[in-house]
Amino acid sequence: ITSTPAVTYTGCNSFVRILAPPQIKRKSKTMMTFNNSHRGCNASPSWMRIVAALLAIFSLTSLPASLAAAPAPKTASSSTTTTTSSSSSSSLSSSKSTTLASAAAGGVIVLNAKNFDSSLRDGKVWLIEFYAPWCGHCSRFAPAYEQVAQTLHSQQPTSPRKVNVAKIDGAAERALSSRFGVRAFPTFFLVDGWTVREYDGNRSKELLVKFAMESYEDVEPVPFLFGPFGPMGQVRAFLIRCGSEIV
Repeated sequence: ITSTPAVTYTGCNSFVRILAPPQIKRKSKTMMTFNNSHRGCNASPSWMRIVAALLAIFSLTSLPASLAAAPAPKTASSSTTTTTSSSSSSSLSSSKSTTLASAAAGGVIVLNAKNFDSSLRDGKVWLIEFYAPWCGHCSRFAPAYEQVAQTLHSQQPTSPRKVNVAKIDGAAERALSSRFGVRAFPTFFLVDGWTVREYDGNRSKELLVKFAMESYEDVEPVPFLFGPFGPMGQVRAFLIRCGSEIV
């Protein structure tokens, strides 16, 4: 029987081993041998490189304005493109103006998936509560949280540390809840750029104000890899959005 040339694999790719098994070299009618020598060392499988690339792409979706790429120069385009860009800019400006108006009025700012990333690019610190309309603890603490917002917003003109107070409906904004890894309501986070700290103390006006202004330094930040702006947080939000669209 004519022998078939043996195939030698030079890497450690698990996909190659599964999808392309080694060739059989037939020496005689009763004897068959396998040649499956893998040379190489601890090379990352291709699927790991693909996942790493996807995670890197997802982590770039929430870059702050200072790190975002400069926009391309405007060129002559159709009236449709001009109308679309003007409408989108007007919607962004209206959402920002609403946020600023809420802060100026001293009330709690309402964030959602549409204005979350754009609002947090203002360079300020954000104290964010994830709540649910059906949560009794959230409803009972709502008046005290309004006082927290009034206290911190009133200190902004004179304090070097400017803190905005906001809330997110975690039951409705499931993608944002997934990014932060919310497991219960209410849950409070202090966001300073890409540094995120979770508040785990008692719920009171005084303690939350102290946490936002002073005692936050005693709390270990959430690791960036698993945080809302890191790769894992972006992937969690992406999966939730895909699941919502499919359903």
